[in-house]
Amino acid sequence: MTTITPLHSIDGRWLYFAFIAGGKKILEQQKYLNKINVFPVNDGDTGSNMAVTIWSAIDSTRPEKSFSLTANRIAETAIVNARGNSGIIFAQFLFGISKESAAYESLTIPQFAECIKNSVPYMYEAVAKPVEGTMLTVIREWAEFIYVQREIITDFQQLFIRSREVIAISLSDTKEKLLVLAKANVFDAGANSFVFFMEGITELISSNSILSLLRSKPEPILLPINNEHISEEVNFRYCTEGILRNLTIDQKRLSEIVQHYGDSVVIGGNESVKHIHVHTNNPAQLFHQLKDNSLITFQKADDMVRQSEVLFNRKWKIALVTDSTCDLPQELIDRYQITMLPLNINFGERHYLDKITIQTDQFYTLLNQYPEFPKTSQINEKTFINLYAQLAAQYNSIIAIHLTDAFSGTFFSSQKAAQSTSKEFNKPISVLNSKSLSGSLGLIVLRVAQAIEEGLSHEEITLEAQKWISDTSIFVSVKTLKYMIRGGRVSHIKGFIANLLNVNPIVSMDKDGNSVVFGNSFSQKSNMKKVMEHIYTICKDREIWNYIVLHAQNEVAAEWYTQKMKEFTGKMPVGIVNISPVIGSNAGIGAVSVALMLN
Repeated sequence: MTTITPLHSIDGRWLYFAFIAGGKKILEQQKYLNKINVFPVNDGDTGSNMAVTIWSAIDSTRPEKSFSLTANRIAETAIVNARGNSGIIFAQFLFGISKESAAYESLTIPQFAECIKNSVPYMYEAVAKPVEGTMLTVIREWAEFIYVQREIITDFQQLFIRSREVIAISLSDTKEKLLVLAKANVFDAGANSFVFFMEGITELISSNSILSLLRSKPEPILLPINNEHISEEVNFRYCTEGILRNLTIDQKRLSEIVQHYGDSVVIGGNESVKHIHVHTNNPAQLFHQLKDNSLITFQKADDMVRQSEVLFNRKWKIALVTDSTCDLPQELIDRYQITMLPLNINFGERHYLDKITIQTDQFYTLLNQYPEFPKTSQINEKTFINLYAQLAAQYNSIIAIHLTDAFSGTFFSSQKAAQSTSKEFNKPISVLNSKSLSGSLGLIVLRVAQAIEEGLSHEEITLEAQKWISDTSIFVSVKTLKYMIRGGRVSHIKGFIANLLNVNPIVSMDKDGNSVVFGNSFSQKSNMKKVMEHIYTICKDREIWNYIVLHAQNEVAAEWYTQKMKEFTGKMPVGIVNISPVIGSNAGIGAVSVALMLN
């Protein structure tokens, strides 16, 4: 029988390996934690959020002898990478530990007990409206037990093993403290994640085998959201997070601003960086207000309405995905339950999510204010993998349609993610290159959505979609070349000559998805007339299935197109849409376009 040597003090190496053990248990129980997640909203992602939070801290840290150094590195990484209510609360507890242990190379039990007792207020201060019966309660009651036992138990291993009973009881009591948990007959998922984390540590203590732990170190694969509970009304659409640096207001004022926009407010962080979490309907307005008080370097906004529909109210068996360069009226996106992932926009170090955390009016204001031209970046493969895993768990198949691969690597990221996810779930995932963007992409997505509604099979739709793609056109009349020159789409020399001659180009797309100059004139109005003449010609022997009018802060020109197209087709457009900021960054203020699909 193996004898376990008493452990009278712990250092940074012990802390690091304890985190691996706890994180491993979280990953093992991720699916269960997602399943029981009903508070504060029934969105089934606590397990995934805690896995990201803890594993990011482990992955970016190396075992150092100093407890305070290791704790500080873990806390700094966790603060930035934390996800969800529970993730940020836990990260804030870690921040408390790093602050309270700053003077220690190693800790005895009395020192450790004092440290974690003093770290509890850091959590409570981070939550705008603390609720008992959650992770807050379980960690607090665990810390209180450790503190009471600090002079009685002299071995850390016995201390942690004996604390299991305390946190098990505390977890069980969460059902009594929160009615929503009692109704669903589950424990609080955040509280349960801490219990699993501690179980992982006690298992490491019992086995006393760090080598075995390292050999079994799992990869942090995120599982799909999985929730079988009764659906509930979603009061706020977006689960929103942001990383704020160089803050010029205090915590109290920051909390007041964030609370004004929604609920479930948690604000973690340290003196140099804050991580905010809020459920809100207006993430763009929130971040627009905060931009003057901070440098916003990261944003996240998960659509909880769409997540709830995926889990509880799926209209069809085929999921439809696109990206934010797809310009369609929001009511159509919601009607057909289209999942739209945003591209990234950066004004220098300032980060935004296209159409979600920045809207068109705000974008064009910044476009004229900032000397540096905004840079856009594709949606990464990991984001698509997470989405496809969630959708594949609920749907029979998935169809994704993206902007032309000539403009962005988004299509390729989606394609790679689809291949691996399709293989894992054994379900078809088709990724289509629209060879276009904006309104023409919107029309293709709409045609596919209606085909899904009509009951066509996955194979029939993907086959027909190739014809719909080839039958779709867009014609953009640019009012000024200034933005294309700033964005590098047009050289300074060509732009100078065009501006000197007062030339306004018409931009379209070729069959391979590249932009081409269709024509030009000496005024935008002349260009628009040329576009209509071309439409009359190409539609001489073919009917227009549908069309959409788009503009960049140019409602007058959009109304002109609408009137002319209505006279020609006898029907109203699918919509009149202010184009995506990502598209507007190159088309520029004043651009106007019409996109159409032929039958």
